[in-house]
Amino acid sequence: MCIRNNTNNDEGIDPNAVNEDGTPIVRVRLPRKRNNEQFAMAELMMGANHIRVRCHDGVTRMGRIKGKIKKRAWIREGDIVLVTPWSFQDEKCDIVYRYLPPQADWLRKNRYL
Repeated sequence: MCIRNNTNNDEGIDPNAVNEDGTPIVRVRLPRKRNNEQFAMAELMMGANHIRVRCHDGVTRMGRIKGKIKKRAWIREGDIVLVTPWSFQDEKCDIVYRYLPPQADWLRKNRYL
């Protein structure tokens, strides 16, 4: 059995995954205003899938990790997340997405955060 290296270039970098200047291409999900989504930073792990988050509007809320991302993404203190505040209790919200470090860097560079 023969194992081949399928890269065409010597560096092993996929030419479709980097920009001309060598920086990686990053795809970032932005908040949807019609769903009332906003950026937040995870501050304190409370246990039982609850996290205290500081939202972009300045309010500290109790965030609940939705079941869709509970098993897919681990959220730690200091992570940038996307939240949807509850319409009937303003001090609570649902966490709907976690940004990876390259995505958070892109958001800071383009002044979304």
